[in-house]
Formats: sequence, C-alpha cells, structure tokens
Amino acid sequence: MKAQQRRNYSFDTRSVMLFAALSLGGVGALQAQTSSPGKTASPSEVPYSYGPGTGNPSKAATTAFQRADADKDGKLSEKEAAQLPAISQRFKDLDADHNGTLSPTEFEKGLLS
Repeated sequence: MKAQQRRNYSFDTRSVMLFAALSLGGVGALQAQTSSPGKTASPSEVPYSYGPGTGNPSKAATTAFQRADADKDGKLSEKEAAQLPAISQRFKDLDADHNGTLSPTEFEKGLLS
C-alpha cells in the first residue's frame, strides 16, 4: 500500500482559498438574514433587543424598570434606582408625586427627558 501524500499548497494559494471560503460564508449568512423578496420586516419581526435609539423607548423603559425593580413591587425605591446613575442623580426631580418611589410612568418620563 502506498502512503497518501499530503498536498502542500503555497501560502498564496491557501490565502486565496481562505478568502474565498470566508467570502462565500459571509454571503450565505447575509442571505439567511434577509427577509423574503418584496416583504419589509415589521419592527416586531426584527430579532434585536430594544435600547436607546431603536424607535421604541417604551419597551426599553419597561425592560430597564423591571430589571431595576429588585423587590418586584412595581415601583422603584431610591435604593433600587441607585443601580441606574442617570435616574438616581435626578430621583427627587422625577418623583412627581413626592411619595419616595418612582412609578413606571415617572421612570419613563425620566428616560425621555
């Protein structure tokens, strides 16, 4: 039996082959991400998380509020708001009803201002 010989390609050949493989892989990934022709994806179909500048500040505010609300009582105490520096610095100004907590509405107004 004859031993199999390993092909030794030059560096240039290997570089071109690697570039071609990466390019084709990138095209395949791009093709998989695009929606069907003629159809525009609605915001609810976009697989990205919400955040500042995504066009849905209400969803971003709700998510941030729920994460900060440690005791899940539906309001943020001053201690809970300390996790969010932008909110904690203006806590007293945002607390419109002066009850010592922020409601989701007060919190959202604080994010938008």
